Amino acid sequence: MNRPIDRERLWGLWRRTLSLSWPITIQHGFTTLMRTVDIIVAGLFAPAYVTAIGLADLYGQIPLRIGLGLGAGSIALSSQDTGREAQETRNRAITQAMLLGFLVGIPLIGLGILFSEFFIDVLGAEQNVIQLGATYLTLILAASPLRIVGLVGARSLQGTGDTFTPMLVNGGASLFNAIATVVLALGLGPVPRFGIIGIGLATLLARTVEAMAVTIAIASPFTNPSFERPRSVLITRQLVEISIPNFAEGMSTSIANFPFNALLLLFGTEVTAAYHIGRRIYQQLTGPIYRAMNTVASILVGQALGAGDPAKARYTGFGIAALSILTMSIAGGVLILGARPIAGVFTSDPETLGYAITFTKIFGVSMVSFGIFSPFAGSLRGAGDTRTPFYARAIGTFGSMLGLSYLLAVILNWGLLGVYVGLLLSFIVWAIIVTGGFLWGDWAELAAGLMAERSEARV
Repeated sequence: MNRPIDRERLWGLWRRTLSLSWPITIQHGFTTLMRTVDIIVAGLFAPAYVTAIGLADLYGQIPLRIGLGLGAGSIALSSQDTGREAQETRNRAITQAMLLGFLVGIPLIGLGILFSEFFIDVLGAEQNVIQLGATYLTLILAASPLRIVGLVGARSLQGTGDTFTPMLVNGGASLFNAIATVVLALGLGPVPRFGIIGIGLATLLARTVEAMAVTIAIASPFTNPSFERPRSVLITRQLVEISIPNFAEGMSTSIANFPFNALLLLFGTEVTAAYHIGRRIYQQLTGPIYRAMNTVASILVGQALGAGDPAKARYTGFGIAALSILTMSIAGGVLILGARPIAGVFTSDPETLGYAITFTKIFGVSMVSFGIFSPFAGSLRGAGDTRTPFYARAIGTFGSMLGLSYLLAVILNWGLLGVYVGLLLSFIVWAIIVTGGFLWGDWAELAAGLMAERSEARV
């Protein structure tokens, strides 16, 4: 016989979730606004500008994925150590994660300078798209070390339960980026019209501000963590072990996007631009919500495990998932019903607009899957299990978004309908696999083992 729902406990969890979520939602809202403004401004020039930025951002996701990977390790350790009140260990983990992130980002600067044109050319783009994309990509990759530091620092603070400071730092930097994009690209006032160079330069400047601000915030007495001299190889090993699957998870999507964009280019520049518009729409309007649910699940599940209460951690994961599914279902309805007017903000080209409306509706239907995937994946990451979300993303992305789309669209000659089906099913696969991992996985035991290691080593 099923036990009745403890409404008071559930409402308490939801209130706690919302109190932590709203700063993260605002933070991600400004972060996605930055890229949305990039696409809108690029659309004022030509569809080729939109395509160039979309293709360049495939490579620009590399520092993003590194930062999110190290951020997953940092938030897992910082939340667990906050829960068990091991402040010195937590501070060392934060310091080592940020330092490691900066060092890993340095080689990406050289890759951007030397190979940007080749990276865009290999995707099969037209010559004007290659030139535009290479210019933008060089500037984006130049910001790599700073981008990674900003991401890791923000997630380190979030792991301690502080979601307000990252909102101020990342949100402020992203707002600065959006404003700078408009001014530098369009040449407002006395500023020359830099075009796509201005879009990339705005990102470089904003990432510099972001990295400096988050470093100062952690070093200041106004936040709980601080920097500690790195001395523990064990912490570095745990950070890397947690981070690598998360990095691989993100990169599975990013890598698959290369041939997926090449597949889209078979149907024309307008279709490719439309995909990036639809993708930008759902990331702008719903991304802040599901990312907030993901992060809060990591924080609260990690802290519950740190306090030695796996039953509370499990309840927390399910409770946040229920709120996430409800919220994302509503958000998906907004995308479906508002697809035409929203897509019209990004382009006035009739052909591009028609395809963009369809992609937006597909992403709208997919929001239920996002509502399931995000909190369960976040819960697993808070425990230190980054492998299960990686398997989910890799199987769904390569098997469905890429493999099934190509099979249906090209081999079976379904055309774009095959792409739509493959894209939709990929998100469903994500949700199914992480749900199974949360229900039957050994994530609580994994977290206990990680904490025991750090405790026994006295780091």
